[in-house]
Amino acid sequence: MAHSADKGRVSSRSVLRAILFLFGVCLVGYSIRPLWYLRLKEKATAPGSGSSCPQCQCHCSSSSNGLFPLPSDCAKDDPELNEELRKDIITLTLEELELHKSVANETLEHTKVLVSDARRASSHYQKEAEKCNAGVEICEEARERAESQLIVERNLSTLWEERSRKLGWKDSRRL
Repeated sequence: MAHSADKGRVSSRSVLRAILFLFGVCLVGYSIRPLWYLRLKEKATAPGSGSSCPQCQCHCSSSSNGLFPLPSDCAKDDPELNEELRKDIITLTLEELELHKSVANETLEHTKVLVSDARRASSHYQKEAEKCNAGVEICEEARERAESQLIVERNLSTLWEERSRKLGWKDSRRL
């Protein structure tokens, strides 16, 4: 009975094999796809196919190395490409250094602008803080003056209250 239950289950080995097989098929299809695409494109651009696309100027041989054809003389008439291919390593390095220099200069200019903006903002905030500090000092001085005047007024009130009690005044609020 236990043996018939094992037949119904799929073993993990067979699942792994199936996944690897599908992965291999996809990989092969992905590798061959460019060749099929080129062949279909060649058939579509054949003289009798009725395509409106003009013929390409590049005549690349596709039989160079099997699965991945590498064109040997494609774009040999392109003057810009020929000029780039003739450059030596020193010229290429100098061009790359010039590009790095121009990028660095642009970055430096951008950084200078940002620093200038930050300095302006900092100066503005510093002026606002100084105004605030001056206002706080003025308020603090006014508070201290008001406090000292309040003490003087309390002392005067106490003095007048004592004088009036000596003259016979009685506080009606305390009763």
